[in-house]
Amino acid sequence: MAGIPTQKKTDVPEGLWSRCDACGSMVFRKVVIEHLHVCPECGFHYRIDARTRIEQLSDPGTFEECLPNLVSTDPLKFADRIPYKERLKKVRNASGEKEAIVIGRAFIRGRKVILGAMNPNFIMASMGAVVGEKVTAAIEMATEEDLPLVLVCASGGARMQEGMVSLAQMAKTSAALGRFDEAGGLYIGILTDPTTAGVAASFGMLGDVILAEPKAMIGFAGPRVIANTIKAELPEGFQTAEFMLEHGFVDRIVERRHLRSEVARIIDYCGK
Repeated sequence: MAGIPTQKKTDVPEGLWSRCDACGSMVFRKVVIEHLHVCPECGFHYRIDARTRIEQLSDPGTFEECLPNLVSTDPLKFADRIPYKERLKKVRNASGEKEAIVIGRAFIRGRKVILGAMNPNFIMASMGAVVGEKVTAAIEMATEEDLPLVLVCASGGARMQEGMVSLAQMAKTSAALGRFDEAGGLYIGILTDPTTAGVAASFGMLGDVILAEPKAMIGFAGPRVIANTIKAELPEGFQTAEFMLEHGFVDRIVERRHLRSEVARIIDYCGK
């Protein structure tokens, strides 16, 4: 499964056991999956793909996907190690997804919502034109249908292969959220590991209520970049969800097993 490292020792059947990235314990894969991709020994939250996230959050059989066929183009005809078009083709084949976010309508414990989940397995869920368009479409659907909006964020930031087109999505999504707020909408943002750069600096941190998974990395630039820029040692735990909670950037840290209940509780509390 995505995010669970494969154990290579020959005396352990591949796919049966893996070693936890955080505590080093050998864990039975089936148990990890049953714990919603969380280490049963230390509580480490593995990264998961968008479909798994939606399955965990939404009531069974209620998710109706919207705009599934939007795909990125190559506005800059960009190439780094390989041409951007080739990179997109490879990651689509590897992930089974056409883009780095999935959006649609769903029910969460009986509450109808507009739900979106970003996929860290798709170019680290970087935000290009299609991610911006789908996030904006989700916000506009929530506005028009007077439904709560739930976005699960996980991103390495703007997609450099799309340059300014990518950066413009920050303003586009933020403006849509401004209109949603004026209409009295409720936006619950869920920050997972990692939520950084352009996504964190736009719709990621604009929720009415901001939840985060334990130990998630949250911030603009990475700790190493910041430390090298300011030439200073950073505080312990800098840019973890716990650090962000302590400094007022996150409202609550919620373990994955409690996310569905917490989202439903917030919706009820806010009268939506």
